[in-house]
Amino acid sequence: MPEKLQLRTALGKHAHVKPLVDGRVSSTRLDFDFRDYEPLPKGFRAMVRGDELDVSELAVVTHLLAHHYRKPLTGIAIPLWSRLPHANLVCPTGSSIREPKDLNGTTVGVRAYAQTSGVWVRGIVKDDYGVDLNSITWLTMEDAHLSEYTDPENTVRNTKPTGLRDLMMAGELSAIMGERTVDPSGIRTVVPDGDKAAEAWIARTGIVPINHVLTVRNDLLAEHSWLAGELMELFEEARRVSIAEDGATPPPAYGLEENRRSLQLAFDYSADQRITPRRYEVDELFVRI
Repeated sequence: MPEKLQLRTALGKHAHVKPLVDGRVSSTRLDFDFRDYEPLPKGFRAMVRGDELDVSELAVVTHLLAHHYRKPLTGIAIPLWSRLPHANLVCPTGSSIREPKDLNGTTVGVRAYAQTSGVWVRGIVKDDYGVDLNSITWLTMEDAHLSEYTDPENTVRNTKPTGLRDLMMAGELSAIMGERTVDPSGIRTVVPDGDKAAEAWIARTGIVPINHVLTVRNDLLAEHSWLAGELMELFEEARRVSIAEDGATPPPAYGLEENRRSLQLAFDYSADQRITPRRYEVDELFVRI
């Protein structure tokens, strides 16, 4: 029997991939060598800056930038993590900010300008709430995962040891977004009733904002023509098992056509926000299965 393909792999601790990690779902062709990164974005950097991973969960905008800078990676349209953008932009409870347009001309904090969560938030508040993104100064805490990338001119890097939340509560920022875990104490969403607004947006547009997808090294896909299809089948089975056996909440459906509109909108927002110099098409970055 041929030796199984060993894949150095980084995934988040999601219920819908747990059956792959614990072995309930396996393959006769490949084995996953799971690598732990805490927090997970350290794995993103490993995937795009080095050669220590073969398969990785990757933020959508990081995957976009990796393609732009000619990194040898291809995406598989398996949405691994999503979040509600409307609920991720927050301000202090007692803030004078009453609606997103009140952010115009202020300073807003985000972990990194090219962070996928920030791209979704900025795109939605511009399109649906009339925010002038260019009037805002974006205070960032760190660079992008791609070392080649440079933030646009209306960004400034935080040089203080203080974190985003504390800077906002001290009055130095009008709002923040992109926190990995949002602590609700002392804050509210800038978009009124953020959770409900997000759910209404999804119902109206039919788009679930996707933050993370799966990526694979190009040389492996070229050498093993079956690999992309095998990965899709394994992740689909893990999704099914997690729902049936673990009662997991179903993630968005997997597949390129199922997620085309969401991915394309993230790419459109990225071009509009000067993260990429042109609009990329989904088919340029994802394999067809």
